[in-house]
Amino acid sequence: MSPAEVTAILLGTFGLLVVLRVPVSFALGLACVPILIVGEHLTPMMLLTEMLKSYNSFILLAVPFFLLAANVMNAAGITDRLVGLSKALVGHLPGGLGHVNVIVSMLFAGISGSSTADAAGIGSLMIPAMKKQGYDANFSVALTACSSVMGVIIPPSIMMIVWGGLMSVSIGGLFLAGIVPGLLIALMMMATVWGYAKSRGYPVYGRASLQEFMVALRGSVLALVTPAIIVGGIVLGFFTPTEASVIAVLYSVFLGVFVYRSITLSSLPEILCDSARLAAVPLFCIGTASAFGWLLAYYHVPQALVQVLASWGLGVITTGLVIALAFLAVGMFIDAIPAIIILGAVLSPVAQDVGMHPIHFAIIGVVALAFGLVTPPYGLCLLISCALGGVTVVQALRDVAVILLPMLLLLLMIVLFPEIVLFIPRNFAPDLL
Repeated sequence: MSPAEVTAILLGTFGLLVVLRVPVSFALGLACVPILIVGEHLTPMMLLTEMLKSYNSFILLAVPFFLLAANVMNAAGITDRLVGLSKALVGHLPGGLGHVNVIVSMLFAGISGSSTADAAGIGSLMIPAMKKQGYDANFSVALTACSSVMGVIIPPSIMMIVWGGLMSVSIGGLFLAGIVPGLLIALMMMATVWGYAKSRGYPVYGRASLQEFMVALRGSVLALVTPAIIVGGIVLGFFTPTEASVIAVLYSVFLGVFVYRSITLSSLPEILCDSARLAAVPLFCIGTASAFGWLLAYYHVPQALVQVLASWGLGVITTGLVIALAFLAVGMFIDAIPAIIILGAVLSPVAQDVGMHPIHFAIIGVVALAFGLVTPPYGLCLLISCALGGVTVVQALRDVAVILLPMLLLLLMIVLFPEIVLFIPRNFAPDLL
């Protein structure tokens, strides 16, 4: 079979199964079966073989451990402390609670590495509080969902760990490259909140005194040390990303049990079970998506795509725009991790062929896929926020679109100006490039 025929069968079968409401993780595995049956030298058992191969990766242990660290932090009441600090920092701005929502999401992103944990943890606190203060429910839900995307952009990021492990890209370099885009997203969303506040007359908190700020900072400073420990340890070579995830868990348990005393040892088994259930979904997706991606590589689909695009004579910027659009489109329908495994593996040779830096390519993909977390029909963070806010996805879509527009502008800037993502790793840790 030719690469085009294999691609048509795989994508056609996968699309049909998704339309029939088969879960994406199962659809990816089942789509491989027809090729494995009719292909020469292939057997259906290879589906299980390739899935098992993908799990035999030390780096993937970081996924459940970072999710566990986020759950422990939530159970320990760290989120409440971050809200208090954010309120002291930006509560006096127009639309104060909206700015608090953005800042606390940014701070929590530096701890959790997961947008879904961000949406669930922050949303359960901020959405009811914003509605009580007179903010529109649709705006509260949309802002919470959109700000949660920083969870996979600001380091540590589970998405970056998976990307770096599968694509052999420096995870420390990816973490450093995500800092500026994450901060720019926060600033753009705060500007959007300012515009909403001025047009709708949202309430403002009084400016916090220095003493109130110091009290809030003292209550959350130990939690804020977490990203410095994780990112600093990885960049400086003290430990690997997987070891960093274990340290994050131990540190969060230490804070919750012995420092804040908000977690009892008897509550840890429930937290472990919840984390295991959360981790099972992305890890199963990794297995089936790896088998799907292996078939694409086996039939030389990436090489065929490189030849086609090379004949078009595209440059780095045009290729970057094509890559961003491809990730945006795919991210709307499937989870980010299988999208990385499938589309990342296919487009990586294309980016390499035009001379795009692997970290630049990775950040384009990560930022574009992050939008898929808040855009239907997938939009997992949007679904979580809507459930917490008691509104439908359709009701929240208008405000989501308004908040996403500046973020799409940022994605375009990342494509056009690679230094946005490469500046920090190039100047502070050039060996990671």
